[in-house]
Amino acid sequence: MNRMSFARVSFIHLFFGAFAIASLFPFLLVFMVSITDESSIVQNGYSILPSKINFAAYSFLFNDFAQIARSYGVTIAVTLIGTTVSLLITALFAYPLSRRGLPMRRTLSFILFFTMLFSGGMVPWYMTYVMTFGLKNTLLAMIIPGLMLSAFNVLLMRSFFANTIPESIVESGTIDGAGEFTIFLKLIVPLSAPIMATIGLFNLLAYWNDWYNCMLFIDKPELMNIQYLMTKTLNNVQFLIMKADTSSQVGDLISKMPTETVRMALAIIGVAPLLLAYPFFQRFYISGITSGAVKG
Repeated sequence: MNRMSFARVSFIHLFFGAFAIASLFPFLLVFMVSITDESSIVQNGYSILPSKINFAAYSFLFNDFAQIARSYGVTIAVTLIGTTVSLLITALFAYPLSRRGLPMRRTLSFILFFTMLFSGGMVPWYMTYVMTFGLKNTLLAMIIPGLMLSAFNVLLMRSFFANTIPESIVESGTIDGAGEFTIFLKLIVPLSAPIMATIGLFNLLAYWNDWYNCMLFIDKPELMNIQYLMTKTLNNVQFLIMKADTSSQVGDLISKMPTETVRMALAIIGVAPLLLAYPFFQRFYISGITSGAVKG
C-alpha cells in the first residue's frame, strides 16, 4: 500500500470513527443525565460528566417494580409473537408476488400498493377490532393490527426474492418433485436470511415502540406494555408540573420529584433492550436493504 492509499484509508477510518462517536454521544448524554442529581441539572444544565450522581429517577420509576416487570413481559411477548407472525405473513405474500407465473400478479401488486396510499379511516378500523372481533383488553389487540405492518416491507421482500434468488433454484426443486411450500421453506427461506433479518428488525422496532394500540384497546393495567406505561408516567409528571403553580401541595410534591432526570430515564428504559439486540441484526441489515432494493 503506497502512502496515498494509506492516507486515504486512514482518513476514511477516522471519518467513520468520528461519525460513530457522534452517533453514540446523544445516547451517552441521555444516560448520564438520567443518573445526574436533579439539583445539579437545575444549577449547571445537562452535562456528559455529572458533578453529582443520583439514581433517584430510576428509584422513582421502579417504585412499582411489579407493574414494570409485567409491562416488560407484555411487551416482550407481543414483540416476539407479533414479529414472528408478521414476518411469516410478509414472506408468504411476497414470495408468490415474486413468481412471474402467478395469476393476477399485477392485480395483487396494485391492491398491495393501493393500501400504501389510502386507508379505511380510524373509526371503522377501531370498530372492526372492538365490535366485530371483540379484541378489547386482549393481547391480540396489540398483535393483529401490526401483522401486515407495511406494504413497503412486502415490496422490499418481493424484490429480494425476484432479484437475488436464482430462478434455477426454484426449477431444480420442481424437477425433484418438491411442492411450493417445500421449495419456500427448504430453499427460499435459508437463502433469504438478510432480508428476513431486515424485515424482522423493522417489525421488532414497530412492535417494541408501539404504545398507540395499547392506548386505544387496553384499559387493564396488567395488560399495558412498557411503552404505554412510560408514556402514561411521563404525561402524569407533565400534568403535575403544569399544576404546580396552582397548588402548594402539588408544588411541594414536584420539588421532591426528579422531573428532568426521569424523562431521560424513561428513554433509557424504553430503548436499552433494542440497543442490546441490534448488533445481532446488523450484519444482515445492510445486505438485506441493498439486495432487495435494486429493482421491482
